[in-house]
Amino acid sequence: MAGEQLQVLNALDVAKTQWYHFTAIIIAGMGFFTDAYDLFCISLVTKLLGRIYYHVDGMEKPGSLPPNVSAAVNGVAFCGTLAGQLFFGWLGDKLGRKKVYGMTLMLMVICSVASGLSFGHTPKSVMATLCFFRFWLGFGIGGDYPLSATIMSEYANKKTRGAFIAAVFAMQGFGILAGGIFAIILSSSFNAMFEAPSYEVDALRSTVPQADYVWRIILMVGALPAALTYYWRMKMPETARYTALVAKNAKRAASDMSKVLQMDIEAEPQKIEQIKEQKSGFGLFTKEFAKRHGLHLLGTTSTWFLLDIAFYSQNLFQKDIFSAIGWIPSAKSMNAIDEVYRIARAQTLIALCSTVPGYWFTVAFIDKMGRFAIQLMGFFFMTVFMFALAIPYDHWTHKDNRIGFVIMYSLTFFFANFGPNATTFVVPAEIFPARLRSTCHGISAASGKLGAIVGAFGFLYLAQNQDKAKADAGYPAGIGVKNSLIVLGVVNALGFLFTFLVPESKGKSLEEMSGENEDNEPQGEAEPPSSNGRREAPVA
Repeated sequence: MAGEQLQVLNALDVAKTQWYHFTAIIIAGMGFFTDAYDLFCISLVTKLLGRIYYHVDGMEKPGSLPPNVSAAVNGVAFCGTLAGQLFFGWLGDKLGRKKVYGMTLMLMVICSVASGLSFGHTPKSVMATLCFFRFWLGFGIGGDYPLSATIMSEYANKKTRGAFIAAVFAMQGFGILAGGIFAIILSSSFNAMFEAPSYEVDALRSTVPQADYVWRIILMVGALPAALTYYWRMKMPETARYTALVAKNAKRAASDMSKVLQMDIEAEPQKIEQIKEQKSGFGLFTKEFAKRHGLHLLGTTSTWFLLDIAFYSQNLFQKDIFSAIGWIPSAKSMNAIDEVYRIARAQTLIALCSTVPGYWFTVAFIDKMGRFAIQLMGFFFMTVFMFALAIPYDHWTHKDNRIGFVIMYSLTFFFANFGPNATTFVVPAEIFPARLRSTCHGISAASGKLGAIVGAFGFLYLAQNQDKAKADAGYPAGIGVKNSLIVLGVVNALGFLFTFLVPESKGKSLEEMSGENEDNEPQGEAEPPSSNGRREAPVA
């Protein structure tokens, strides 16, 4: 019996794909849909906030957010997310996945609504309350990362686990798309109801008073999908792996999963006694963890960190690239609501053509190609396309070559999503022991968000024109878009190298990956952990 798996865990591993798998994807995925909507919708309305709250009479250009305000509004949710990933990741291993799952969702619903109700008499107070609620919104979103991934990996079978976890993550693409489509519908209807001249014709009348409702409604709608799935989240039973391996209640795990899988699962009293007698195993800050999983954790944190530097910096200077290539006309030639419409339309096109397809390519191929191959391939092509955009950058800025630039730019995004953006989310949910799984996923994800903060803040300054006179108002001179793209190319190349630290988990059970089957053996019979607990980095 040494090292044998509990029947309930084996039943989950070999279960055929059935209805409960899809409900789990939808329940966990709607959280991710909301996360993406909430995180990315702010970039649709930052220009509008500048026009409403920072208008200066007699200026040639419309008002824009000062650099420090812009950085705070765009980035404060990321800071909240980072804190939430660490806190809720740890809490998910302490209290159980299910208990914590409801908390994160409620926090997201309340803070989405509250951020749309940001109040105050001065621009400063409106931005301060907006930033306050966006921080706590991010905190809730942060919890969703480790919990959604862990719940899905613990519910899934061996054969299609990668596709299921990737499908939860792929809902992000639909969230970005929904944000863009909703902003298009809202801005077109407001534009039709409240006609306004462009800024250059009449600066004051170009921003109608009702424009203040537009950004508030866009932010508040993010609460809807989260609120709709709350009931179903609360109905999901705790995952069998948490109940059996961490809470050590294998009887409860067997009865929960009998209902879910609609089959009889034996409670196995001898194994239950054996599990109860075991010590709880090594912790995160132990030599044993460092020996078995230290390099794995370095691999998952470093690749996610490097990926997000590139991924989020692209997303943030997306609207500037659109302006540079002429998809969005100059700000003064539009009114405030029209500008929201144009930015939303451009972002929706990118999401539709490259972001969404990239995610679903990963879902389709992850259990055939494996995580390792997809991640290597993604980083490789991202590096290639970044350098292809950067080195002949002046060539791409000519009017005739704009479409080529957009195609190359879309391909970079496509390979981020059919590549490391999805695999960095999947792998940490599969390779660590159940008692540390949510914590380690939280640490990896937080490392990614740190990369997002570097990408978002660092590149706001870096991508500025090298000539201070041509830089955006209030910003110092930067290194220019061309050099920024070269830096991003180097970042992607480093991601390629760090991928070699990450083990392949395709087709293996979670206990086999984490070495928990050996840990579950009676003392004296255990094999040395190196046979399975510690795995060499795979060769490409």
